[in-house]
Amino acid sequence: MLRIVMILCAGTFSLNSFAQPTKEQKKELKASQNYLSEAQESLQKDEFPTAEADYRQAISLNPKSETAKYNLGTAYYGKEKNAEAMLRFKQAATTESSKNEKHKAFHNLGNTYMNEKKYTEAVESYKNALRNNPNDDETRYNLALAKDMLEKNPPPPEDKDDKNKDQNEDKKDQDKKDQQDKDDKNKEGDKGDEKEDKDKGDQKEDKKEGDQGKPDKPKDEEGDKPQQQQPVPGQLSPQQVKSLLEAMNNEEKKTQDKINAEKQKGAKVKTDKDW
Repeated sequence: MLRIVMILCAGTFSLNSFAQPTKEQKKELKASQNYLSEAQESLQKDEFPTAEADYRQAISLNPKSETAKYNLGTAYYGKEKNAEAMLRFKQAATTESSKNEKHKAFHNLGNTYMNEKKYTEAVESYKNALRNNPNDDETRYNLALAKDMLEKNPPPPEDKDDKNKDQNEDKKDQDKKDQQDKDDKNKEGDKGDEKEDKDKGDQKEDKKEGDQGKPDKPKDEEGDKPQQQQPVPGQLSPQQVKSLLEAMNNEEKKTQDKINAEKQKGAKVKTDKDW
């Protein structure tokens, strides 16, 4: 099981003070210090909700107090509230002026990153801790551990290519802008087409009004050419009926002539004498 060394602090930070605090400011600083003490006592009694509330009161009265932020982060870390602890350690690490205290804040910040398996950020945090205290063996141990985990669990390639990601985003934005310009241009063209269609429609209306009073053309005429009657499917035209009747008459005549000829051949010839 991996062992991450945690640096604890029990209110050893020095409170920030104003150059010339006013009476009201002195009162707030004193109240903040009292809340810090009460929070520490509550933690010892395992009364975390009370301790958390006291730390928040201390920070509210003295926002520049790195002590309250760091100790609250440590309290969160002990209760496995990693995200809350990370936030407080970040605040303490960025605002603390003492190298020794910055070292502690960065060290524990690295621990929260390790818990989140953010090994790249953990390595950077431990390095920052060693920059403020190069002789701390515990930080050096945690740094070696973070580097080993980072080597075994490298970040995805896309996370390393931020520049290309930015370029792709820029290209998408440009394409979006170009498409918007194109759409705007098409809208202008559509407006022009609508105006042209409207003008043509007005011209047709004017022409229609000018044609009023003239006699309408016969329905069977189109221009100056007479319209031919179209045959109805399944119905013979008058010409076809006439031709069919003539053919039937001719066929009947031929048949009658043939019958007459047969009669002539079959008739008996009478002699002058009766035998």
